[in-house]
Amino acid sequence: MRRYETLFILDPDLSQDSRDSILERVHGIISDYNGILISNDDWGPKRLAYEIRKKERGQYILLNYGGEGKLVSEIERFFRIDERVLKFITVLLEKDVDVDVLRAGLAEKEAGESQSDSDAEVDQPSEMDEGGEAEAESNGDSSLPDSDRSDNKAAAGEAETETEITE
Repeated sequence: MRRYETLFILDPDLSQDSRDSILERVHGIISDYNGILISNDDWGPKRLAYEIRKKERGQYILLNYGGEGKLVSEIERFFRIDERVLKFITVLLEKDVDVDVLRAGLAEKEAGESQSDSDAEVDQPSEMDEGGEAEAESNGDSSLPDSDRSDNKAAAGEAETETEITE
């Protein structure tokens, strides 16, 4: 089994029911061809880089799935026939994927989504601390004591002041 990613753009003027019918049809194609839907991300309406069929905006949807080449051919055939689909592109992510590993990953993902948001809030302060450390390292002063860091920043400030005066 191979793993694919398909990004397609729908007409932004479609109703939610029309979008749902297209997604149901694509999900049906995936199941008919023994594929596995990994994720379905609706990116929402976005501005297009250029007009497509006199439309300046489009509804972007990203599908991540596993299957064989016939599955991709059928999905793309459906997109070519349906006038509500403005554009699409399919990318091969992995050539050989173990189906059992893929299903186990889906089960873990679903279990992770069902956890409460309080776990995410507990992790946020540690991310901020890491960001602060990364910021100190990006200045190149992380190995210096705190007193030397302030001296280097003051020296850098003096150098910037001198440059501004001479210009």
